[in-house]
Amino acid sequence: MTDMANRLAGGIKALRRQRGWSLDRAAGETGVSKAMLGQIERAESSPTLNTLWKIARGYEIPFSEFLVPLTEEDAESDSALAPAGADLKVRPLVPYDGAMRAELLELTLDPGSVRESEAHEAGVVEHVILVRGRMSVLDEGAWRPLTAGGVHRFAADRPHGYRNDSGTESAVFHNLIFYPQGRK
Repeated sequence: MTDMANRLAGGIKALRRQRGWSLDRAAGETGVSKAMLGQIERAESSPTLNTLWKIARGYEIPFSEFLVPLTEEDAESDSALAPAGADLKVRPLVPYDGAMRAELLELTLDPGSVRESEAHEAGVVEHVILVRGRMSVLDEGAWRPLTAGGVHRFAADRPHGYRNDSGTESAVFHNLIFYPQGRK
């Protein structure tokens, strides 16, 4: 397994222990099976982005908490999280800020790739800003095209997605995510 898988494993296991949760309780809170959580905690399996979102939602923590560099060397690297099914890479630009209830991520979607996401918690709003390439955002059941510099804002508490409309160039976009009031 990669260093990232080992970091995720340790972080997720530490979260569960801090809460005093059993694997059964963690599975119930996150919607991720007990077997899968165990494999992730032992670094035997790399979670998909959707699985990481479920875990973050279940523990009521921001998604970027899984991405924040642990060391100064990590912070200086240009490394991004590329989980299982790595046609999408994620890098935190601004980790979660509790006062603003927001985080800013940079995502790189491989040519021709489509990533659909389950609904996030109630009240989550995303702002997708296309930096480079061509892409569309799935919002309210329709694909909405963006060109470089374009922005699309939508309620992310329903199914949504991202599609690279180019077969040859990666789409790079920033995702500014606002969480609801009362979020830690």
